[in-house]
Amino acid sequence: MSNLNKVMLIGRVGQDPEVRYTKSGQVVADLRLATNDFWKDKQGARQERTEWHSIVLWGQQAEFAQNYIKKGRQIYVEGRLQTRDWTDNQNVKRYKTEVVANTVRTLDRGEGPAEGAGA
Repeated sequence: MSNLNKVMLIGRVGQDPEVRYTKSGQVVADLRLATNDFWKDKQGARQERTEWHSIVLWGQQAEFAQNYIKKGRQIYVEGRLQTRDWTDNQNVKRYKTEVVANTVRTLDRGEGPAEGAGA
């Protein structure tokens, strides 16, 4: 049996992507994606929960995000989960789980290209 690490999300971008370059000159973009879950509680009242996801885009996908993905846009993201760890300034070990995207598509109509390069 083989392993599978695959994530597919549709949600709204919480803020414009943060784009930076590594020391080697590779472009990387970080963004936050909100997905919502709806259900009815025992009393029949509608409930909603928002889950925030950290998304990382590299190379042409990052350039696409920089040019076409803005706060509030609805996007489709496909990728894999990855957890990073580091020690902060107070010597506390920190962890962050992110979706490393290999596909990103905008779902809003009429606002630039719908799909990032390499998707």
